[in-house]
Amino acid sequence: MKKILILGVLCICITAVAAAQSKGQTLYAAVKTVALKSSTGFFASTKATLLYGDQVTVLQVNGKWVEVRSASNTSINGWTAYSNLSTKRIVAAGNVSSATANEIGLAGKGFNQEVENAYKAAGALNYAAVDRTEEMAVSLNDLQQFLKDGRLSMGDK
Repeated sequence: MKKILILGVLCICITAVAAAQSKGQTLYAAVKTVALKSSTGFFASTKATLLYGDQVTVLQVNGKWVEVRSASNTSINGWTAYSNLSTKRIVAAGNVSSATANEIGLAGKGFNQEVENAYKAAGALNYAAVDRTEEMAVSLNDLQQFLKDGRLSMGDK
């Protein structure tokens, strides 16, 4: 019992140290657009949008969510999923980026070209259909109505 208690306290300490080290960290938008929300809820209102490569500073971390402030406009801040950001500096100038549209899409999925090639080599799947599906856009209102109609919105209000 003592071992479990000590292990639990150690985990809490490590988590606290990691969160403290994240504050003030510089990160970069790693997907095409990053919505900065008013809170950590998925359906929280969008306060601002970052573009691929935009630099931000971490204000605080709450689980998988991180509150950030734009480096180029300090009046812009909000919450986003940590997975939308990268520690690697992304070179982008205006509408021109160092990455291709395909690389940006892969980064948004947490993939790189090598990972996608490995999946393609592993089987005969219809990736063209997946690409078409990913191009579809669903409004936030339609998504909320779908979750409400299907009684799927219990976890996030």
